[in-house]
Amino acid sequence: MKYIFLLGAIVSEIIGGVATRQSSGFTRIWPSIIAVFGVVGAYYFLSLSLKHGMGIGVAYGIWAAVGITLMACIGAIFFKEQLGTVQVIGLALIIVGVLALEWGGKSLT
Repeated sequence: MKYIFLLGAIVSEIIGGVATRQSSGFTRIWPSIIAVFGVVGAYYFLSLSLKHGMGIGVAYGIWAAVGITLMACIGAIFFKEQLGTVQVIGLALIIVGVLALEWGGKSLT
């Protein structure tokens, strides 16, 4: 269940991030409202994930890494933002770092 809530946090954060992009500096009302609800929803779902036993470091790491990666891909695909080689390598390192955080607490033997 904790992973379902974490997925909800990630989806809410993505919705909030895209809406923030569309809000034009919070001058457009509907994207601004969606952005606020997206971010508040993300923290709500994150709190539920923590309440159901997920560690804060792991939860926040996964949330941030997946969110950053998806937002970068959405930016590149839908908003024609450029992703250079160094940025792609950076995204890969973020993902590897979160996996190390998750697996670091478990024995690999």
